[in-house]
Amino acid sequence: MTVSFAPRVKVWDRTVRVLHWMLVLSVAIAWLTTLRFGDLHQPAGYVALAAVLLRTAWGCVGGRYARFRQFVRSPRATLAYLRRVSQRREARYIGHNPLGGWMILALMGCVSSLGLTGWLYTTDRFWGDALIGDLHHALAWALLGMIALHVAGVILASIRHRENLVRAMVDGSKPAAQPLDID
Repeated sequence: MTVSFAPRVKVWDRTVRVLHWMLVLSVAIAWLTTLRFGDLHQPAGYVALAAVLLRTAWGCVGGRYARFRQFVRSPRATLAYLRRVSQRREARYIGHNPLGGWMILALMGCVSSLGLTGWLYTTDRFWGDALIGDLHHALAWALLGMIALHVAGVILASIRHRENLVRAMVDGSKPAAQPLDID
């Protein structure tokens, strides 16, 4: 009996993958250290912010699938994709799909806002400021909700397109394009 393996294509470069997992780890540490080991919370938050800043730069100058212009689609195209998802007729994308592209921007924006409010809270002007503290706390919960949506989207796309997207974010490759795939 012969086993046939579909050819794989390199999609996400090492920089994208390292920054992704650095962000995952630093956000997890920042979240977990709100309850204990608080001295790690602030450094973890700054590492998360640095990962977002580096990813932003890489999104402008990195390789094909790392660039924002490759995966951030118009709102109209994204809504059309969402309709196709609800009809179970969405195309498979080699890079990020339109919803994934906007989720990346939302996650990066939320982490940046968390980093900013966390830093502001350490300044003389905003030390102990209830509004900044409440905003930071609300952003943290919003980030947790977005992470849940992101993970659900990864699971849904993995099931619907019969591919392991977590593996792709580890080794950087995905099964090669099929006739109906979108680059």
